[in-house]
This record gives sequence, structure tokens and C-alpha cells, in this order.
Amino acid sequence: MDQPFEKKILKNGLRVILIPQASSLATTVMVLVEAGSKYETKEINGLSHFLEHMCFKGTKKRPNQMVIVSELDGLGASYNAFTDREFTGYYAKVKNESFDEILDVVSDTYLNPVFKEEDIEKERGVIIEEINMYEDMPSVKVGEVFMRLLYGDEPAGWSIAGEKDIIKKLKREDFINYRSKHYLAQSSVLVIAGGFGEKEIIQKIEKQFLASNPGEKGGKLKTIESQEKPAERVFAKETDQSHLIMGFRAFPVFDERRYVLEVLADILGGGMSSRLFQKVRTELGAAYYVHVSSDLFSDHGFICMSAGVRHEKISEAIKVSLEEFKKLKETEVEEKELERAKNHLIGGLFLSLETSDSFASFYGSKEIMGLPLITPSDIARKIKAVNVEEIKTLAQSLFIEKNLNLAIVGPYKDKSFNDILKI
Repeated sequence: MDQPFEKKILKNGLRVILIPQASSLATTVMVLVEAGSKYETKEINGLSHFLEHMCFKGTKKRPNQMVIVSELDGLGASYNAFTDREFTGYYAKVKNESFDEILDVVSDTYLNPVFKEEDIEKERGVIIEEINMYEDMPSVKVGEVFMRLLYGDEPAGWSIAGEKDIIKKLKREDFINYRSKHYLAQSSVLVIAGGFGEKEIIQKIEKQFLASNPGEKGGKLKTIESQEKPAERVFAKETDQSHLIMGFRAFPVFDERRYVLEVLADILGGGMSSRLFQKVRTELGAAYYVHVSSDLFSDHGFICMSAGVRHEKISEAIKVSLEEFKKLKETEVEEKELERAKNHLIGGLFLSLETSDSFASFYGSKEIMGLPLITPSDIARKIKAVNVEEIKTLAQSLFIEKNLNLAIVGPYKDKSFNDILKI
């Protein structure tokens, strides 16, 4: 499973990660940059995501979107881009023989967008419709409600897509100014994974990327966490089921306890045999999806359960879920259950790494977040090392009533669930 990889740093500070896979029929070229919604100010919230869209709208070499996508489609490429809270990514995957062409396309769209006024105006409507789409998806909307509950009116609590009123006001100079502060060589990572030919690979990369701006990187505000009692946020919306996210504050991604947290989350809601799946779906018959995950960022994090629940059973679902959180504080898990969770996590990790783009994302996301570049087997060893005492100790430190948060999207105009938020 472990693929050999090599990390190089170009003269301009660009980090390059090469992951050769001799047996792969495809090669992925991915660029990640330290620019996400947490790097924004309130006045430009949503710009990171908007800018991601604009990189495909035209360059000096490829003057419009049709030229770019026609070339990509003509290569049989799979391609996309994404914006997160701490970074933005662009990638394309092609058959190995088309590596040179795809390196040229990806580097051009990343380094040389022109931001035409007319393209910005057209894409503004696309972004607003994307926001409208998320508003009509309660299982997505509840995630925004939860982040706002946890972090309030600071970058970590803002929507990645932004607010419609702000999107309508963004100007061309906003894109240019933001890009000049964040889209820099030393804050970017280029990952190439797959069956590419290794001959002269660095020379090819330097030819495409040495022109990238070395510049001085703009920073981001530190996330402030403060909570003295259980909190709830209910977004009233007529829905066929209630969507909820309930969780506790945790710690940043650099904390070594993250492996214990992953195992703990899997025990609670990592599969059909997990505790909350059995309680909320199998026994109560109250939900279709039930899941527990940990989300860790550079300076904050949380563990949460998410579920879509029948309206009349929402209070009961919340109560039984909290009981399961509490049990982990009070009773050590059995070795058999712990082993199941570990194997489930490790199996899921290995199965997720079957393609060149998944390997590019695996190593690239670690590098852009400042994490050590450890292999899948290294992670498996850390997961296997987790013991029952660590699970209980972590549960006791995290599952504290004052750090409990509940977000709900459903038909509740004046209803509060605060009276059952007890653990």
C-alpha cells in the first residue's frame, strides 16, 4: 500500500511532492494553496470559493472557459477544484501519456487567470445559485448552522460559499488583491502522483511553475473558542425530516490524540455496527443516516454526530445519543469492539487510496496543513496502538456538558431543546 514519495522545494519556495506508481494507468496533477474561507475578512467572505471558480474562466494563453474545458475533455481528463476553510485545490487526472499536456493546463489555470469583468458578472449568478442549492439541502445547511453556533461571527463560523449580499458586491480588484496575498509559491504545494515518467520531471515542473510569485504571504485570524454552557441553534425550515449535528469542542489537528479521537468516533458512529447507528437507526427506527466524525483544523476542532431524524423522535434520538457519549466516559470499551473500530478505520483508509488522485490528496493535504508526511502504514500503526484507557481518558476530557453544541434544521419556529442537553 505504501508508495515511495519524494519532496522537493523549488528556488521560489514551491513545495513539490512526487508519488510514482509504476502500476497506475493514470497520473494526477494537483495544486493546493493556503487560501480558504478562514483567510477572509467579513467584507470578502466567499471570495476564496469565487476565485476558485474564476481560475477556469480564462488565461492569457487560453482566453475563455470553453478553450480550457475542451482541452481537458479532449484529453479524457477527470478534473475539478474545491475550496475548504484552510486551503483551495485544483487537480486533473489523465492517462499517463498526457502528463505534459495536463501539467501545462493545470499550471496555466492556477498561475495565469485573467479575471475578466464579464466573466465575474456571469459567475456571480452561478455562485448565488450554488448558495441557493445548499439552502435547499437541509443535510448541508445544518453543517453551516453548526459552525456558526460553535464559532459565531469569526472566519471559522462563516460559510465557505459566502453570503449572497457579499457575493453581489465583490469586484475584480478584490480577486487580484486577495490572490496577490495568498496565491504564492511558498504557500502552495504541487503534487504529482501516478504512472508519470520520472525522466526530467523536475525540469518540466520548473518550466511551468518557477514564474509563480514568491511574495509575502497574508495570514489569518486566530480562532477564538469560548463556551460556558450547552448551546443550541435551531434553523426553522419546513422539511420532511429533522437534520441535526450534535458535538463537542476538541483540539487542533496537530494534537497527537487525533488518532485516539478517530477510533473513538468510529466506535460511536463509524459504520453499521457502531453504537449510534444501532441505537438511533436499528433500535429506534428514527433515522436513515447516522454518522460520527472528527473535524480538526489548524487552531480548533470538534467531534460530532450527524443524523436525519423523524420529527416526532428527535428528542428521543438526542437523548439516546448523549447516553452513548456518556457511556464512553464511564465504562471502558471491550477489546473486541475496539479492534473492530481499528480495523474499520484502517480498512477504510487503505480502500480510499486506490487511485492516483486519492494519493495526491492524501499527501498534499498533510503538507498544506503542516503535518508530517507519514505513510498509510504509519497511520495504521498509530491507530493500532490506541488502547481502551486512552479512549476513556479522552472521552472524559471532551464530553463535558458545557462544551456541548446542538444544531438543528427542521420545522421548529419557537422550540428549544436545551432542557435535554445534559451529559
